[in-house]
Amino acid sequence: MRLQVFCEDRLGLTRELLDILARRNIDLRGIEIDQVGIIYLNCPEIEFEEFRQLMSEIRLISGVTDVRKIQFLPAEREHRELRALLETLSDPVFSVNLSGKVDMANKAALRLMGSEESDLIGETANSVFPDFNFTHWLERDNAGQIHRQVVLSGMDYLMEVMPVYVTDSEDKDVLASAVIQLKQVSMNHLPTTLYRTPGEHGFEHLVGQSSKFRTLVNQAKKFATLDAPLLIQGETGTGKEMLAKACHQRSHRAEHPFLLVNCVSMPDDAAETELFGCAPMEGREGKKGQLEQADGGTVFLYEVGEMSQHLQIKLLRFMQDGTFRRVGEEKEIKVDVRVICSTQKNLSERVAAGQFREDLYYRLNVLSLTVPPLRERPSDVQPLAELFLNQFAAELGQERPMLQQGVLEFLNQYSWPGNVRQLRNVLFRAMTQIEEGCLTKDDIQLP
Repeated sequence: MRLQVFCEDRLGLTRELLDILARRNIDLRGIEIDQVGIIYLNCPEIEFEEFRQLMSEIRLISGVTDVRKIQFLPAEREHRELRALLETLSDPVFSVNLSGKVDMANKAALRLMGSEESDLIGETANSVFPDFNFTHWLERDNAGQIHRQVVLSGMDYLMEVMPVYVTDSEDKDVLASAVIQLKQVSMNHLPTTLYRTPGEHGFEHLVGQSSKFRTLVNQAKKFATLDAPLLIQGETGTGKEMLAKACHQRSHRAEHPFLLVNCVSMPDDAAETELFGCAPMEGREGKKGQLEQADGGTVFLYEVGEMSQHLQIKLLRFMQDGTFRRVGEEKEIKVDVRVICSTQKNLSERVAAGQFREDLYYRLNVLSLTVPPLRERPSDVQPLAELFLNQFAAELGQERPMLQQGVLEFLNQYSWPGNVRQLRNVLFRAMTQIEEGCLTKDDIQLP
């Protein structure tokens, strides 16, 4: 029960009130004292007759003008109102205590983290937000409001950290906690004064929790720092290009270009000009090829297994000494470029069939990674689905939908022949079909 006691400002009145509760063996769960002459008490429920006697005894205290039973103490009401307000926000909001641990998170935050509240509460802020050192911030004198760009679940957010100060007994402001709000933003719209992560396509944007995925990422991080050619193999839609970009961003070449050359269905003359450039001719200026434009950076040969025999010969020469000639020019050009290739073909089989040069194969296959298909890592379906739904909600200006019970199991049971790309497309189509903010199995159209 909650009681509201109206009284005069008299020394010792509160003590008399508490003595009555003690004599009656009534526990005191909470007390609030208002400056305008109101004392609020939170006690366990008692029998009606005992309650009637208690109310009469309180009214007999000198200075008490009235006592009433109420539903909530002011702090309880304010807490519930604040919680209700937070739950209506589409932005994730967290509260962090002075121990650096999360003690509150709204529904948007729980959806983002893919966690239940009971699992998230008590986690250290440093583990939830690895891009920012909360321990160091909490230890600072006069900690102020800050902004940081962070990556969570593969998505970019603007994190706003707002300190909460309270007045102590000496009338000084002391830090009590911090409130964190995340706003999803495009990398292109981040203020230039903000701290940026090492790139828009780093490893932090690759999402997955399966052991196969973690093994792949760990190996890729090691290869990323090397300059040797890298061959990335995997089925269509597995994310080979994203992995190549992540390797580039982690390397010492990250500040230089990452350029893609599509080797699929491109005529030899166009592909040769695209890769190596062309010399000036009458009525036409010369053109730098992708290799020359990427000097200092990385060239990504997409589906290198589709490259013609003619281009394979020219690429082999470049791989041997780093030099090439523009089309129609005799001048040798030397560049410093790392070559990363991708293929969904089995290159060793194409070598055996005479469709791919063996010497070029061994030049390209110094380091190799194989991206497992989604059907071999079903535990990655949920974090990927959460990522895509958050992205699409932001792009479409919608609330991030809730998932009907059984939807994740339904997605996990499908084999996903188109892999991550197919999952993304299916969920985008589903987002355009949902009603009342809930995504159901009926919204998901599979072949």
